[in-house]
Amino acid sequence: MVATLMRDQQVPACLKGIQLPPNGWTLAILLALYVFSGLIGHDPWKNDDAVTIGVVNEMVNNGDWLRSSLAGRPFPDAPLYYWLATVSSHLLSWLLPVHEATRLASSVFTLLALTFILLAARELHGREPAPAAPLLLAGSVGFLFHAHEAQPMLAALAAHTAAYWGLVQIDRRPRRGACYFGAALGLGYLANGLAPMLPLLPVAAFVVWRAKNRQHTALLSLGALLLAGAIASLWLLPLLLTSPGYLSDLWLAELNQLSSSPQPLLSMQRLLLMLPWYAWPALPLAGWTLWAKRRQLSGTPMLLPIFSFVLTLLVVSLCLGARSASTLLLLPPLVLLAAPGIQSLRRGAANAFDWFGMITFSVFSLLIWLGWMAMVFGWPARLAKQLTRMEPGFVGQPAIAATVAALLATLAWCWLIATTPRSPMRGIMHWMAGVTLFWLLMTLLWMPWFDYGKTYRAVATSLVKALPEKRDCIAGMNLTDAMLASLSYFQGLQIVPARSAPDRNCDLLLIHGTPKEAGLTTTSGWRKIWEGGRPVDRRDNEKLRLYQRSAKKNVSGGARD
Repeated sequence: MVATLMRDQQVPACLKGIQLPPNGWTLAILLALYVFSGLIGHDPWKNDDAVTIGVVNEMVNNGDWLRSSLAGRPFPDAPLYYWLATVSSHLLSWLLPVHEATRLASSVFTLLALTFILLAARELHGREPAPAAPLLLAGSVGFLFHAHEAQPMLAALAAHTAAYWGLVQIDRRPRRGACYFGAALGLGYLANGLAPMLPLLPVAAFVVWRAKNRQHTALLSLGALLLAGAIASLWLLPLLLTSPGYLSDLWLAELNQLSSSPQPLLSMQRLLLMLPWYAWPALPLAGWTLWAKRRQLSGTPMLLPIFSFVLTLLVVSLCLGARSASTLLLLPPLVLLAAPGIQSLRRGAANAFDWFGMITFSVFSLLIWLGWMAMVFGWPARLAKQLTRMEPGFVGQPAIAATVAALLATLAWCWLIATTPRSPMRGIMHWMAGVTLFWLLMTLLWMPWFDYGKTYRAVATSLVKALPEKRDCIAGMNLTDAMLASLSYFQGLQIVPARSAPDRNCDLLLIHGTPKEAGLTTTSGWRKIWEGGRPVDRRDNEKLRLYQRSAKKNVSGGARD
């Protein structure tokens, strides 16, 4: 009687918490907060972010949608990500700069990947465990950073998840599944080239072998390949007709990528060592699924993600190497394998995982707030001194809107962990919410500090001020693609490669590193007129140096004299 009365009592809405498994709107809001945080509010940063934004900026300025270029040089690459980013830049030019509009393309592909992994998990394992799949993918530590940068591999990831969705429904809806797979394969090639799509071909053969009607499924798979080829030809055919030389360079780059890893076993070892933190918590949950459902390993729901993971690991090791971005392709099969294991977690393990997530991100949140206080108010003094040493010259300023938003996010976290009902999915829900909170607080409170140390904006401005009014051109030595992209994006500097035909008339030489590393000597005829770098570039080999030629000789000859 007492229990009945207690059940009948009205519980305040603010204490009900989130229903588990999360319904569509709850899941959509949480994933949207995760995806769109940190995309704007900072300059292009080094590595892939700066390179991708540099390519998009060139496409926006020159209007060439067939051939991508970087800082005035050809940059053979698949165009789909750059196309969407360029469209975004044009549509939002009144509101956002190119680098921020470009990252919105990442949000589109990230949302597509999360949607398709949900649909694939629903088709493979049923509706109840399916919401765990996007939570596991978004909650993976390695996925967090790439999902918020300008990263073309996100388009390949979306293509992989869509391809899995098509393959897992080929038995039930053969034509639709084959069409989805073919479209994903073709768009995946346009997104990132041939190598990232290779693992999907043997996975499709595996699905044909496991199909109830192999002959019919094989014909449909062949049709899917033809559809993929037709989609790819929409770009390749115009490229062949207008720029055969560029297409030749593109295929050469593709062939080089297929054999780019001279030590595939070492790459595989590095990938396997990276996965425990990169794919956390999907990896241990996938291991638990293998153990808990060991008697069901012969079924397609288990065999398909296992086979896909092994094939993807082999192809990434052979063709793409142990790069953080390419490791994204290993996440979908791990997530599909891990999703059903959450429902079968033992109570002790589920509670331990839940408490680990709550404590971890509560502590992280406290440290983030403490660091923000040190940056803005100088307390604690020792921490403030350490942060100043890491980014010399940075002065923290309180931003009211960002601070209020960060406070609301922290309060929402406290409400969530206090009200979420007990459920096998509570642990992964708290983990994903904790990852979102961590990223929100970092972008709201710490973004100015990160941007101050990573941007090349001040470096490019200082370099332009040091350039003589009369000059021929600037040759570059040891400059990475990210540096070339940043200098071109911020100040429009076009730098030709040193020791090449165009540099013979250059009277300026920009090098990255020490003069000794560039082969310059005191008798080489070059005079240093500028030196600079970001605040974090303290070592001599991290700085940029600009030299002016005192005598008319080419760069290569001057460097050898």
